[in-house]
Amino acid sequence: MTHGTGARSGTTGAGTLPALSTVRVRLDAALDATARAWLHAALADAAARPAPAVSEQGVNAWELRFAEAGRRTGDEHADAVRLLLLHAARADTATLTALYGQGTAAERRAILLALPHLVEGPDALPLVEDALRANDTRLVAAAVGSYAAAHLPVHAWRHAVLKCLFTGVPVGAVAHLADRARGDGELARMLGDFAEERTAAGRPVPDDLHRVLALTAPESPTDGRADPHGKES
Repeated sequence: MTHGTGARSGTTGAGTLPALSTVRVRLDAALDATARAWLHAALADAAARPAPAVSEQGVNAWELRFAEAGRRTGDEHADAVRLLLLHAARADTATLTALYGQGTAAERRAILLALPHLVEGPDALPLVEDALRANDTRLVAAAVGSYAAAHLPVHAWRHAVLKCLFTGVPVGAVAHLADRARGDGELARMLGDFAEERTAAGRPVPDDLHRVLALTAPESPTDGRADPHGKES
């Protein structure tokens, strides 16, 4: 069962997911001639069937290009380049899982950000769950995007929100936060417990906690809107 807005709905906590054609146009405009030529060759490798192997171990050329994207195009463009490579290669969940398992933090982040573009159902949730167990705030922020909003079960989603508060990831990274938090009394209770623990330890309560707590307020009875998430107490 999925929760929230569909993975390909086109929205995230930070705004609208750009169409892949738009990503390509922006990259072509931003990259210099050398990097642009590399990108075009990399995308051709990714789209090739069968994929060209470049090692005796059968490592595909596009997978090597996926790893070197930051060095070839600049770290600021690496996420977008990797998204395009994954899409061109028609990477399935098994491929994404293998790349994630052997990837650097930057490569894992790119895979997490690409999930809404690539995976329709919840099959890739183990990658999200793994990232949420990490203490790397880049991975945590990438894990709470629109794919998690669509597919992460409610109890795990609540803990993902708390993980953001605990690690200092701005809750603005949490896709569809207002929709999923609305009227969630259990999340409100968990937030209250977290705030009490911080206060008892002499530590400040994050401002974002109050922001999320305000979102959990029950809806007015006159709203007449059904809870789309099947929240349990």
